[in-house]
Formats: sequence, C-alpha cells, structure tokens
Amino acid sequence: MIITVGGDLGAGKSTVSKLLAQRLQYKHFSMGALFRKMADEKGITVEALVRLSREKPEINKEADDYQRKLGQKEDDFIFEGRLSWRFIPNSFKVFLRVDDRVGAQRTFADHQAGKRQVERSFKDVEDAMADMKARRENEVIQYKEQYGVDIHDPKNYDLVIDTTNRNPGQIVDDIIASMEKKKA
Repeated sequence: MIITVGGDLGAGKSTVSKLLAQRLQYKHFSMGALFRKMADEKGITVEALVRLSREKPEINKEADDYQRKLGQKEDDFIFEGRLSWRFIPNSFKVFLRVDDRVGAQRTFADHQAGKRQVERSFKDVEDAMADMKARRENEVIQYKEQYGVDIHDPKNYDLVIDTTNRNPGQIVDDIIASMEKKKA
C-alpha cells in the first residue's frame, strides 16, 4: 500500500511519516528532501527554490513527475508532501491538521533545537506564526493557480487527523487502524 501524508505547517508530517514508515517497514520519501536536493544542485536555499518555482513551473513539474512515476512503479512506501495525494492517486491519503499556535510552537521549538532549517531565524513563537501564515497563504494561491486545487479541502483525503493534542504514536495508530478498516 502507498500512503501519502500532507498537512498544515507544524502538524508533524515528517515525524509521523517517518514513524509510520518504521512501524510498517515501508520506504519513506519526502518532498522536503527532494526540494533540498534540487536546491543544493542549484546552489540556493529551499525557500529560494520555492520562490523560483512560482515563476518557473518546470521546477514543480520535475518534482510532480518524480512522485507520479514512483507511485506507478513502486509499492509499500510513505510519501510526505502537500500535493502527493494528487500525483499518487492510488494512495491512502492522509491530511494532518494543527492549531496555528501549536504548529508555530512546534516549528519554533524545532528551529531553536536545530532540527529545522529555515532561511531566516524566528525571534519568537509569534514571529514563527506570522511566517507560517504568510507561507500558507502563498501556498494556497500557488496551488490554486498552478494546479487548480485546494490542499486544505478534506474531500481530497481518506483521513484527516487533528494533531494538536495528539502524540505521533497515537496518530500513527489512527492511520494504521483507518487503513485496515478501508482494506476490510
């Protein structure tokens, strides 16, 4: 089975995806890792690559095609990415939601601990929240313009989980239970 995991900024997509892959003994792929590799090859930051992708859709097309091909030739993997559900339509599609403040607190804490690389530093949680809000607004516009989709529409997903008050283990348990229920 293929599982795609998308969601809000700070919702725990990476943590949950990696834990889910470990639990199921699946491979794990990430749009973040793919974009970091592409940015490194161009000698720019991921944030600069994202900005550039708005002007040059061929950058996104490369990533889109990668996901599409992977979904056609492989099985038993997790792909973490905001639009992965669209490019791997035969996947079990999961969306992780989170309260804006909690998402910002998680992101800020990860940044402070050196777990998250960002183009600029956040001075506090409020600053992280403002940055995340601006990123979300830009993504909504970009995905509507380039793909004609709303990544926050729950109709796009098989399962939507609010991670605000849940730990990663509970979320993984919920995903596995929902997948098993769908298989039955």
